Amino acid sequence: MAEEGSKKVEVEAAPEAPAPPPSAAAPPPEPAKDVAEEKEVIPQPPPTPPVAEEKPDNSKALAIVEKPAETSTEKSSGGSHDRDAALARVETEKRLSLIKAWEENEKAKAENKATKKISAIASWENAKKAAIEAELKRKEEELEKKKAEYAEKMKNQAALIHKAAEEKRAMVEARRGEEILKAEEVAAKYRATGLAPKKLLGCFGV
Repeated sequence: MAEEGSKKVEVEAAPEAPAPPPSAAAPPPEPAKDVAEEKEVIPQPPPTPPVAEEKPDNSKALAIVEKPAETSTEKSSGGSHDRDAALARVETEKRLSLIKAWEENEKAKAENKATKKISAIASWENAKKAAIEAELKRKEEELEKKKAEYAEKMKNQAALIHKAAEEKRAMVEARRGEEILKAEEVAAKYRATGLAPKKLLGCFGV
């Protein structure tokens, strides 16, 4: 960049010829009568020095002048770049901080929501278990009551059956006694008459 700047200045400075030295300036005007002589006497200004001779000096001067400008430009551009980088870094950190805060907030919300649901599920489970246990206890009590009632009923039925059996046995015993008594009476009659019972003979095949 320094070389391009120096070249540009050299190109722009080349057409400008250095001013002639004060000694070469035209002498003050003389009376009008000697105008023709004055024109002949006025020395020609020295030729313009070649541009090539002035280039090294101008380039050096320009280089000396341009170097601080370039350095300051580079410093300013570097400072601006560093400032932009710092601002970008601050924005990035701010954005990351916001993202992290949002993430933590969402995680906390999810945890709270899950905790509430789990607590509600536990409450529902406990309520259902308590209801089932109460129903089971009620059924057990009902079954115990029915069992006792059924057992009492069975006992009563057993007692009735035993009573009926006793009555039947008493009837059988009474009938047996009557039949024995009758058989004794008929046998005594047969003995008295000397006859034999026909049924018994028929049973024996006589």
